[in-house]
Formats: sequence, C-alpha cells, structure tokens
Amino acid sequence: MLHASLEPVLSETYGVIIYQEQVMRIAQVLSGYSLGEADILRRAMGKKNKEEMAGQRARFISGAVERGVVEETAGSIFDLVDKFAGYGFNKSHAAAYALIAYQTGWMKANTPVEFMAATMSLDLSNSDKLAQFYQDAKRFKIPVRAPDINRSGADFEVADGEVLYALGAVRNVGLAAMEHVVAVRTEGGPFRDLHDFLARIDARVVNKRSLENLARAGAFDSIHPNRAEIVEAAEALVAYAQDATAARISSQEDMFGGAAAAKPRVAKVEPWPLIRQLDEELAAVGFYLTGHPLEHMLEVLRRRRVLPYIEAVARAEAGDEAFRMAGVIRRRQERAGASGDKFAFVGMSDPTGEYEVMFQPEALRRCRDQLEPGQSVILRVRAKFRDGEVRFFGEDAEPLSRLVETSVSGVRLHLSQVGADLPALTKRLATGQSERGGEVILVAPLEGGREVEMRLPGRFMLDVAFRAALKTAPGVVMLEDV
Repeated sequence: MLHASLEPVLSETYGVIIYQEQVMRIAQVLSGYSLGEADILRRAMGKKNKEEMAGQRARFISGAVERGVVEETAGSIFDLVDKFAGYGFNKSHAAAYALIAYQTGWMKANTPVEFMAATMSLDLSNSDKLAQFYQDAKRFKIPVRAPDINRSGADFEVADGEVLYALGAVRNVGLAAMEHVVAVRTEGGPFRDLHDFLARIDARVVNKRSLENLARAGAFDSIHPNRAEIVEAAEALVAYAQDATAARISSQEDMFGGAAAAKPRVAKVEPWPLIRQLDEELAAVGFYLTGHPLEHMLEVLRRRRVLPYIEAVARAEAGDEAFRMAGVIRRRQERAGASGDKFAFVGMSDPTGEYEVMFQPEALRRCRDQLEPGQSVILRVRAKFRDGEVRFFGEDAEPLSRLVETSVSGVRLHLSQVGADLPALTKRLATGQSERGGEVILVAPLEGGREVEMRLPGRFMLDVAFRAALKTAPGVVMLEDV
C-alpha cells in the first residue's frame, strides 16, 4: 500500500490528466474545435508556446461567440486553460515520476533480490544491460547464480535469496526453447544426467548450437561438469536427441520401454583451463559471470599502482585525473569525427565492473594494435568527473603480460597433503616454460606440520593464463608471488 502522504499527489496527478481530457472536450463543445484542432490546443499548452496560445485564444473565443457564448465569458474560460498550460504538464509529470521513483526505491530497498531479478528480466536479450545489472548485484551483495539446467527458469527467478540466471538469457538458445526445457523438467522431474536430458527434450526445439551454448555457460555443470566434453561430442549428442524425439513421436520403443536410440559415448576430454572456460562463458553469456581472467592479478596490479575500475571511479570523484587501469577488451567501436579522423569507444572489463574508455584520434592511431577484443591490457587514462558521471579517456595502452614480466620474479605453489594431481600439474607447468620468465617453487606439506620447498628447474612465463591454470590445478591450495 502507498504511503498516505502520497495519496494527494496521486489524486492530483489523475486530476490533471482528466483535466487535459476535459479541456479538449470543452474546446470541441464550446468553440467547435475538431478533434485534431483540440489536440493541437493540448500540445500548444504542453509546449508553453505563447504565440501559438495567442492564436488559439482568438480561435477559441471566436468559435465560442458564434455559438452564443458571451465574449468576456469565453475569454475567462480560455484564461483558465492558459494558466493551466504554465504548470500542468510539469506538475503532472513530476508527480507521476515521483510516484514511480518512490515505488522503485521501496522495492529496491525492501525486496532487493526480487527487484534485481525483475530488472534483469526486462532486458533478457541485452547482454550489455545484463552485465551492468550483474555488477549492480555484486555491489549490493546479491548472489546471482549461473544458469543451471535443473534449477534455473527460462526467465530470471528468485530462490533461497538468490537470483537464478535465466536459461533464456544464454545467447542463441531462444526463450521458447528454454520454456520447453523447463516444462519437461517440471513434468518429469530433474534431469538425472546428460543422456536423460537429451532423451526427454524435443530435438526440434533444442538444437546443436543451443546445446553447445548451454554447456559453455555452465548450465550442465550439475549433471556433467566437464564442459569441454559436451562441446566436443555435441554432434553425436544432438543426433541421439533427434533419434529419441523421432522414436517418441512414432511411439516406437524397444522391448525395455526406452527410446530405441543407443546412448552415444562421451569421450574423455581434458577440462578447459580456467581462462579458456571463462572465455567460452563470455561468448555464451555476453560477460564474465562465474569469474574473471584478471582475478588472480589484482594483488600484482595493486602493487604496481594499477587501479581496478571501482577504485578509479572513487578516485576520479575525489578529484584525481590521471592513473593506470587494467582490463580485458570486450569491444572496440570506431567512428569518424567531423574532420574525418577516427576515434574509438573501447569497452573494458575487470573483476570489479564494466567500463568504457574513449580514445581520441591521436591516441587511437598510437594504440590501435593493442586494442583488439579479447586482449588484456594496461591503460594510461585521464578521467573527467562532470554532472555526476565519470568518463575515461585513454592515452596509452600496453599488453598486461609486459607488466607481469617486470613485476613478478616467481610464484610459490602450496600443495595440499591429499588430492594433489602431479601429472596434471606437470602438464600445466609445461605450457608455461620460457627462457625469460620467472621461477616456480612448490611447497609440499610433510608429517608433523613441516613443509618442503622445491624450486623447479627452468623458467616460466607467469602471465595471466598460466597463473590461473596453476591456481586451479587439482591439489593447489594457494598461489603467492615471490
């Protein structure tokens, strides 16, 4: 229920709207206006056009006099209309917007999780808007769970105080197709495994691209956590779903009561390294949802006085103008200015948010090769804070790997006493060997609380991807810079 103090405002808002309609009706009846002429009068009132209103006054009075109204009376009536033109539209709009602001603010303060889910639902197919809303949710500590084939709805929903990311918001899957998947799940219960999912859905609705993008987004993690295996076997899996659909339609079942199609074998494939998994997720969702490639670099960046986005905004609002920032380039949009020289808006992403940096023509010519989507870069920027908004202007860009080379001499990997997979760790170490890199030290626990350190032979390129691969290796408890 609305606060009692708003009731007069709401009443007056409705009264103003009704009065607008009455003015048009008065003009028609009293002065012989056509419906079109009455609407022109209404618009003239809204624009507060004095010349137009003077012309309308003459038209109004003459029309009224022709119909037997005393000229003085007609003039008085129009003067009331003219007085309304001075404040009516502003007042009605201000009251309506105030009411909406109050309702929105109340819902955001009292039902933040539901409010965020509803807001994201309005822009279900706009990944750029969803990325902004996701960052808002993070700032307000509202959990947003990745899409889950056994938990998520086709649209955004709320469960246990969390926003469940919509299956229909995954790129190239289709809202109608995901509504079908949810209906199948509701009717027959949660999907037991990947083959159960394929046997029950209609392959005419869920195609190969849908299956692959759901896997890339992590929607099958609860029933088949190796995303790489699903994408690798997608063609065979979809063929199985098509056979199962055809058998169900024709009611041809084998003697055991199951679909006649034989279950395809899903070949064992090495799971994607973390950076690859995040990149695939970015392609399917439109932004980094379950992690960020630069999360493991935040401490290194802070030591080199490179600011994350959220700190850069605070510094800019406090009056600072020049600093360095880091991020992954999401997009680059070039445009031609009045002189014909091109400038660019570069969309960036770091673990604290999404932001945009404008490169003027000279800076763009100097940095264009570094501003390719997908690249991780360090930017030198200038910030301008005006009218409550911070804008960033890029002056220089360099690869993030160059900063890592000069700032980290090595890393120390702490292994758990159980669960360490040395063959898997060895494979990951082999991918980073480099003559000019840093060193890697393994720290393994011994009985009695002791530890042993082993300095590995050779050098390693300690870039973002390699550090992330090491940190997520089975049995690695912690990675720290040396």
